[in-house]
Amino acid sequence: MRVVHSRSNHGTDRIHVGRRVVSALGAVALTATLLAGCGDDQEPPAGADGTTSSPSASASEESSPTPEPSASTPSEEPEPSGSPSESAGEGTDDSGASADEGSADGADEGKGDDGKSDEGKSDGKGSSQDEADGDKGDDKGSKDDEPKKPDYIEYGEVSDRVGKLQQRLRDLGYFVTSVDDAYGGETQQAVFALQKAGGLYRDGVVGDATLAAADKGVVPRPQTSSGKVLEIDIDRQLVLAVENGKVVKVINASSGNGETYEAKGATYTAYTPRGSFAVYREENRMYASRLELGDMWRPKFFTGGIAVHGSASVPAFPASHGCVRVSNSAMDWIWDSWGAPSGTPVVVY
Repeated sequence: MRVVHSRSNHGTDRIHVGRRVVSALGAVALTATLLAGCGDDQEPPAGADGTTSSPSASASEESSPTPEPSASTPSEEPEPSGSPSESAGEGTDDSGASADEGSADGADEGKGDDGKSDEGKSDGKGSSQDEADGDKGDDKGSKDDEPKKPDYIEYGEVSDRVGKLQQRLRDLGYFVTSVDDAYGGETQQAVFALQKAGGLYRDGVVGDATLAAADKGVVPRPQTSSGKVLEIDIDRQLVLAVENGKVVKVINASSGNGETYEAKGATYTAYTPRGSFAVYREENRMYASRLELGDMWRPKFFTGGIAVHGSASVPAFPASHGCVRVSNSAMDWIWDSWGAPSGTPVVVY
């Protein structure tokens, strides 16, 4: 009876332990679920100043995911991420320590009983030199083992290959103002635009597929064939400056995300309407939304309160209240170089 009772207790203990493990796993899964939902419904900082509610609309067709702190990011220029590298001083310190250790050992070995043996001194020096030479060889090997550059290009890299990429993007018409070998916010915007035009994943990382698109010369085709037109491709989230059927500039953009929001006691939908319009009003300044939705840099309004305007946050997906965001530098180019004065056709598709 005691043996049966002991086994019964062990079985009960195992059941209790199993229940505790299952309970702990359930708690971990619940915590992960709650954390995953944090911040998903945070409202974007800038948008349109429309004064009338728009009809409800679902999110844009191609709302491709991007890494949250990057492309995506609340800022056009996320913090650059770097890969850890080996300390330059490690090999030198090891070499120096080994040489000193070899010299000490050699001196002790060379002295022998009377401490004056020439043969001992010679052996000591030879031993030290051999060990030092061995350490030098190890140092050389460690240099050969230094990490190589990755096969892809990402935000924060400074190199000749970034400069070549910038020049290629610029030659194709993507908005790049300078070739400086540094992958910063402006280059990231151009890479977003290339990835959108090529139907690629919009992460701003330049791998084989993105490089192939650049080499192939992927550029979106315009919808208009005459005149100077500002085209807005909602599906691919791009703004095209078009002249007589030729794309002059390709600019990354972010339009309405299709979600509802409240402003001044009314409910609106973050919707960017499609159709043929024209610039009817422009503000050459930092313009504050009348619905208190944020500031817009040098907006050009083309229907109601919907405008193309500059913003410090232009992710690779729809994120605005209805306006079409481009980078501040791209908006400066539209104003100062390309023009787009009142009356310029705006075609949204």
